[in-house]
Amino acid sequence: MATQVQPDLGELASLVGNIAQIDGDYDTSIPALKLRRCSSVTDPMPCIYGLGLALIVQGGKRVTLGDEIFDYGAGQSLITTVDLPVVAYVTRASPAEPLLGMWLELDARVIAQLAAEMEFATPLQASTARGMSLVSLDEGLQGALTRLVRLLAEPQLIPHLAPLIQQEIVVRLLNGGHGPSLRRLVAVGSPSQQIAKVVAWLKQHYTENVPMDDLAAKAHMSPSTFRQHFRAVVGVSPLQYLKNLRLLDARQLMLNENLDAGSAAVRVGYESASQFSREYSRLFGYPPNRDIRRMRESTSWARDGHRY
Repeated sequence: MATQVQPDLGELASLVGNIAQIDGDYDTSIPALKLRRCSSVTDPMPCIYGLGLALIVQGGKRVTLGDEIFDYGAGQSLITTVDLPVVAYVTRASPAEPLLGMWLELDARVIAQLAAEMEFATPLQASTARGMSLVSLDEGLQGALTRLVRLLAEPQLIPHLAPLIQQEIVVRLLNGGHGPSLRRLVAVGSPSQQIAKVVAWLKQHYTENVPMDDLAAKAHMSPSTFRQHFRAVVGVSPLQYLKNLRLLDARQLMLNENLDAGSAAVRVGYESASQFSREYSRLFGYPPNRDIRRMRESTSWARDGHRY
C-alpha cells in the first residue's frame, strides 16, 4: 500500500523530490547535506552509519543494530552518535511514492561547543546508552531542515547562511529528544565518549592485530567493563565490530578495485582465507565471489544500505 506523505512534510518532500528526480544519492553544494531517492524496496545490507542525522521525508526504512530494530518513516529522525555496524534496507517505496530522504553529517566539535554553552532542564544521567536514537520530528527542527534544503536554490548565500542553520539544527537536537544521546557523546570522560574515541581509533587501525585488552586500556577501563560499555553503545562486541569493519572494507575492495577474495582478505588484516570466507558468508549471506557477482548483477547495489 502506498505511504501517504504527512501533510506538514509536503514542502520538504517537494524540495527533496525536485532535486532528487531519479533514483540515487545526491551530494549538494552544502557539503554536509546529502539527499536520496529510491523507487523500490531493497535487500538488507550490512553497512556502517556515522555521526549524523537521517530524516525520511517519504517512504520507510528498517535499521537493525545488534538485537534492536528501528523502523522509521516520514516525520521521524534517526541520530547516530558513533560509527555503528547496522543492517539497513528500504521497506516502503514505489515509483509513485518513492522513498525520499536526507542525511546531515554532524560535527562532534560543534556539538561539544554548543552543548557547553547551553543550559539543560534535566541533568545528564551517567548511564551508557545506545549510540542510535529515533525521535519524531518537531516543528522547530523541521523548519530548520526545510530552510537548509531551501537554501540550495540560493548558492551565493550558502557560505554565509548554511553554517548558521546547521548550528541551529544542532541546538534544536540538543534541546530535543536526541539531546541525551548527543550530550553523552561529548561529555568529557563519560563512558560514551571513551567508547567513541576507541571506535574512532579502530576505524583507523582495523587492519592491525588489536588485542582487546589494549582497547580497554585506551578507554581507561578494565577489560570486562570495556566490553560491557562497548556493547551497550555500539550494539555488538568489540571483536565483532572489528570483524565488521574488515569485512565491509574487503567487500568494497573487491567491488571497486576488482581484488580477488584472497587479496582482499590479506589487505584488511586476515591471515586465514578460510576464516575470511566463513565470516564473510556469515555477515553477507553468500561466499565472497558469489556475493560480488550477485552485487554486480544487481542494478541497485550501489544505492543499498544507505543511512537516509
